[in-house]
Amino acid sequence: MKRFLLIWIGVCFLLSCAEKVGAVSVSYPKDKEVLSADSIMEKVIFFAPFYERIVDSYKAELYIKGKANIRKKNHIIRFIPSMFRIRKGVKEYMMETYSDLNFTAPNIYDQKVKASVGTASEFWELDGRLLEYFHINIYSSTLLYDKLLSPLAPNAKKYYTYRVDSVMGEKHDLRYKIRFMPKSKSFQLVGGYMIVSDNVWSVREIRFSGRNEMLRFNNLILMGNVGEADEFLPIHSSVEATFKFLGNVVDGNYTAVLDYKDIVQRDPSSIRNRVEKTKYDLTESYTLRSDTNAYLRDTTYFNSIRPIPLSPHEQTVYQDFFLRRDTLIWNKKPKNKNLEFWGEIGDALISRYTVDLAKMGSVRCSPIINPFLLSYSGKNGFSYRQEFKYNRIFTGDRLLRIVPKLGYNFKRKEFYWAINSDFDYWPEKRAAFHINVGNGNRIYSSDVLDELKAIPDSLFDFNKIHFDYFKDLYLRVRHSWEIVNGLTLDLGFSIHRRTEVERSEFVPNYPVMPPVKSTNTATGGSSFFPNFDPSILNKFRHAYNSFAPRVSLSWTPRQYYYMNGHRKVNLYSKYPTISVDWERGISGVLKSSGTYERIEVDLQHNISLGLMRDIYYRFGWGKFTNQKELYFVDFANFTRSNLPVGWNDEIGGVFQLLDGRWYNSSREYVRAHFTYEAPFLLLRHLMKYTQYVLNERLYFNALAVPHLKPYLEIGYGIGTHVFDFGVFASFANWKYQEIGCKFTFELFNR
Repeated sequence: MKRFLLIWIGVCFLLSCAEKVGAVSVSYPKDKEVLSADSIMEKVIFFAPFYERIVDSYKAELYIKGKANIRKKNHIIRFIPSMFRIRKGVKEYMMETYSDLNFTAPNIYDQKVKASVGTASEFWELDGRLLEYFHINIYSSTLLYDKLLSPLAPNAKKYYTYRVDSVMGEKHDLRYKIRFMPKSKSFQLVGGYMIVSDNVWSVREIRFSGRNEMLRFNNLILMGNVGEADEFLPIHSSVEATFKFLGNVVDGNYTAVLDYKDIVQRDPSSIRNRVEKTKYDLTESYTLRSDTNAYLRDTTYFNSIRPIPLSPHEQTVYQDFFLRRDTLIWNKKPKNKNLEFWGEIGDALISRYTVDLAKMGSVRCSPIINPFLLSYSGKNGFSYRQEFKYNRIFTGDRLLRIVPKLGYNFKRKEFYWAINSDFDYWPEKRAAFHINVGNGNRIYSSDVLDELKAIPDSLFDFNKIHFDYFKDLYLRVRHSWEIVNGLTLDLGFSIHRRTEVERSEFVPNYPVMPPVKSTNTATGGSSFFPNFDPSILNKFRHAYNSFAPRVSLSWTPRQYYYMNGHRKVNLYSKYPTISVDWERGISGVLKSSGTYERIEVDLQHNISLGLMRDIYYRFGWGKFTNQKELYFVDFANFTRSNLPVGWNDEIGGVFQLLDGRWYNSSREYVRAHFTYEAPFLLLRHLMKYTQYVLNERLYFNALAVPHLKPYLEIGYGIGTHVFDFGVFASFANWKYQEIGCKFTFELFNR
């Protein structure tokens, strides 16, 4: 009796508190104790890794409805690559899609759009980013493809606080509404609530909101019911987002409904059998990618399949669009071809676009005027890059790809160009021909000048001899073939023509006099310069050619892949990639001079540690041997890129402060690179501006060449939505050298 009385008093007390705050609707069963938020979350976090992997695969029909409202705009909106085309006088846009969706654990989503209808044909240019908000496993440690740290992560209590907002339901269906709040300001943390079922500790509903520099979003995900096949899967999702950028404001609202047809939950024995049977072939997870059926765009068809009806306002948006379209068709005026031409030029300058060439393929282009293709480093100054892509698919999934690239370095005032072409003629074996042509780095060659200076210094005026830097025009032809899964063999050759940047003049210091036979018959030299052999001048030319056959072997153990029709597409591996590259220069072919052998070994690996933490490392060794008149030391892996590109952040994996002459001055090298990337590494993200930091990175680069033992770079960097920045300190032979930085725009490139 006393026990019942105490419980009754406690329940009445809680109910009175709930009425005061107006936030709780409680009906506690007599044999249930009140749990704290931390104790509830301990159970939810404990079961989350199991629920994350419980669904092995599923097939579903996915309906997405999207709406956009242009609240504010200016001319800058046209520079945004992912923005759809804005029509004059139109503020509201709408689009619907109906798709087949396949999922295969752990994180493979494949979507084929079967039907679409809407008021803007380019509306779903944004779908690559929007789908991140619908392809969510709420039990994962991270959300939005490792962009957000989940409140269900194992270490989430370090970054979130929790409280019980309300308790709902009956004795056998008790549910807790848990609020979660980030402990510090950061774009990688979110706030919101989740509704958790008692006993099973699975999530019925979750809402989380967050932001970055340009986007504020609010996600609501409804899960299936306890005991149903879709208990651990989302059945309804909605996203509200506001995009703000330099005075432009766009509101978006997106709704997704999933209808599951086939859900397969994890069975350890069947999974082992399937993995053993298919090895590393994940084709079953990517079968929809080979479907090339055209979209259906029939509004009548959509009316029959739409799972949620349109609101009256949405129907008005469609009616206004079709009425406006039909009016424009009937009242179409003759085109002013001059204005049309300059309008197309304007689009090319500031908009991303694709040119379809009927049956000849398509050309994909980035905006020509795009400040976000700039990069900066203290050593190389500002650089700008641009590329175009031409693709044509033939029968049997054979592919022709041509990619012209342009670039300019403002500090060195050097223009770079390259054309890379590939023809995949046997896609099942990744067999292809590759032809690359372009102008490479201005290569440094001190050996030519050193040999010239070995001649008596009174013979030539060295102020008129410029053998320091040479321009490089190259042609590379190779054939690649994947012998077995993960093992690739490349065979080919390379041709270089290197010419002086500034033409030299071999002007004698003294008047030329008739040669007189030397009395020293042993040397055969001149009476004026008894140790000088005139034939040595044959080595010194204004241009040098080279021809070299090349063999490269690359191996990635346990390479996962899928077949896209006839095409084999490699995905990832948990093991490093190791490559061996051998080249032999042959003199006399195509007026080439010099004989040499080059061999290089390279190893690269990316290790994911989870919770948005990654390690990247790289080791390499290279050496030139059997050299004769080797005036240009030009390695394949240890080279200064004229427009540097590193790993995922375009900063790691390369030397940032190393003088360009060292790349071509040593006949042997050993190198190592290490990058560690993680959020909340050094910055606590408590201040006003540090909340913009997405990731922090630690860099370590090391090099050993004959005159640098060693050369070291130690760096720290940050990554944001807009840019990546790194600062480095260099040391040569254990002595401090300098501090420099690297800056790259990342806006719209992630």
